[in-house]
Amino acid sequence: MSLSPRLRLVAAEPPELIVYDEPGPCSYLTDQIWRLPLRLPLRMLTRAEYGRRLATGDRRQGRLLYRTACPACRACEPIRLDVERFAPGRTQRRVERRGDETFLVELGPLEASDERVTLYNLHKQARDLSVDEETTDADAFQSFLGDSCCESFEIRYSIAGELGGIAIVDRTDDALSAVYFYWHPKLAPLSPGTYSILKQVDLCKRWGLRYLYLGLHIADCRPMVYKARFLPHERLIAGRWRHFERK
Repeated sequence: MSLSPRLRLVAAEPPELIVYDEPGPCSYLTDQIWRLPLRLPLRMLTRAEYGRRLATGDRRQGRLLYRTACPACRACEPIRLDVERFAPGRTQRRVERRGDETFLVELGPLEASDERVTLYNLHKQARDLSVDEETTDADAFQSFLGDSCCESFEIRYSIAGELGGIAIVDRTDDALSAVYFYWHPKLAPLSPGTYSILKQVDLCKRWGLRYLYLGLHIADCRPMVYKARFLPHERLIAGRWRHFERK
């Protein structure tokens, strides 16, 4: 990705610079064209500033913020849990029990080690999500997952001393935001994505935070539909957070 030659300032607090705004093939729905303006805050965001952006649908990639502005598709819906109302289902409780017996869970600062780059590439090659088939190098990894424009940390999941997965998480005044989770493909039977979300719910409760933002819900994208199984949840549709209960 090259930066747009037409950089534009966005009136915000702090101001933001649009560094890229070109349509392209969607990474989630192969028959769609996406438009994903990337905005660079001109300084680090406070918890309150980032929280307001999450509440209006923003997501983060490295130091950049984005919100979908696709020409003919509205499939991407920001999704969040009100952690006090969330009630895990039977399968989710079983995943959590099994994960608690398997993983050592630790919090730490963002890192961009060779071990993490290797694990990320294993994860990317195994999943059916991205149109990008190239191996990610250390510089690209740093830009994507090692840098941030807000308060961020990682959750490490290890088995017998071996790194099994990393969750990249942001914090605001009243929420955590699940930015990205990558894990070793051999752990798929343990449902690590589900387990990581449940651990982040626990962390929200421990820290007295109301929401856990899960990213984007995309009904027709197979790797993303598992997020809708966390109920009740809220999805941002046409500018309003709408509540969805278990049927």
